[in-house]
Amino acid sequence: MSKLPIAVIGAGLIGKTHIDRALSSADVELVGIADPTPAAAELARSAGVPCFADHRAMLAETMPRGVVVATPNATHARITIECLERGAAVLVEKPIADTLEDGRRICEASKATGLPVLVGHQRRHNPIMRRARAIVAGGSLGRPVSATVLCTWFKPRDYFDVTWRRQQGGGPILINLIHDIDLMRHLYGEIESVQALASNAVRGFEVEDTAAVVLRFRNGALGTVTVSDTAVAPWNWDLGVGEAERFPRQDINAHYYSGTEGSLTLPRLELWRYREDQGPAEGWHDPLTQERTAVHTGCPYTEQIRHFAALIEGREEPVCSALDGFRTLEATLAVTEAAATGGSVTLPS
Repeated sequence: MSKLPIAVIGAGLIGKTHIDRALSSADVELVGIADPTPAAAELARSAGVPCFADHRAMLAETMPRGVVVATPNATHARITIECLERGAAVLVEKPIADTLEDGRRICEASKATGLPVLVGHQRRHNPIMRRARAIVAGGSLGRPVSATVLCTWFKPRDYFDVTWRRQQGGGPILINLIHDIDLMRHLYGEIESVQALASNAVRGFEVEDTAAVVLRFRNGALGTVTVSDTAVAPWNWDLGVGEAERFPRQDINAHYYSGTEGSLTLPRLELWRYREDQGPAEGWHDPLTQERTAVHTGCPYTEQIRHFAALIEGREEPVCSALDGFRTLEATLAVTEAAATGGSVTLPS
């Protein structure tokens, strides 16, 4: 079977990850990289693929069937739409855009061209998350009641040497919390309303360093999230899962989902329930049983590239479509609005 030709626009940190996974993929062939920096040109030479300073020239010359857009958030809409109009499906990094208006433009362009847009919420492709979704969808938790999520760690001081990370939009809500909100949506469905408080008391930058969020889901469940990048703590998805080698993996849980029939922890995949063979359970005095699923480890970026190829060829439905990515952005921006106004923000149905 011939490999599907794809290209990557943007060769920064996340772009390099996509380039590396594409080069080792059995499903796609990397036919070009677009990035004007000397470092990108050197990377392309070492990979044996052409490098272009302008992505339009790359699209015209290499004619890829799919393109990974790994550029700054503010450029996502313009570049994604240009790729779609030139006949290439797009895997655009999260967030789908930096504004709702641009997110809508991407959704409309995907619909108008008939080409799929996959949003790079890579955690959905992790085997742990796929198993969690199957457990929840299979009814093991019963009716969803609550979700409690921790997203806490300490970012090094030199992280903030980059100016935009000290300004509005560069804080942990839009950079980090968006991932956790996406996972909560993936398991519990759409969010109805958001309340939030944010603080910059520790670092004193313009942007927040800590936030507390309350979510109401359309199915009636409630969720709480604490996010902070100034807390010395291990309770976050990245340290618990080990998706990136640069983080030391910890044996912890960071997500807790509870329902009328059972509860589930992530990433350890511990399922807590009353056992039917012990007779009918009446409540908290009865013993709970814990079952744990040990899944095979897998790189979500590798699976995401495989899925992108299958999506382009029409063999699979999108794990995170343009509309899905837009809904996650909408909920995350609602957090910033709620924190700024002190009120409750209701999301469109």
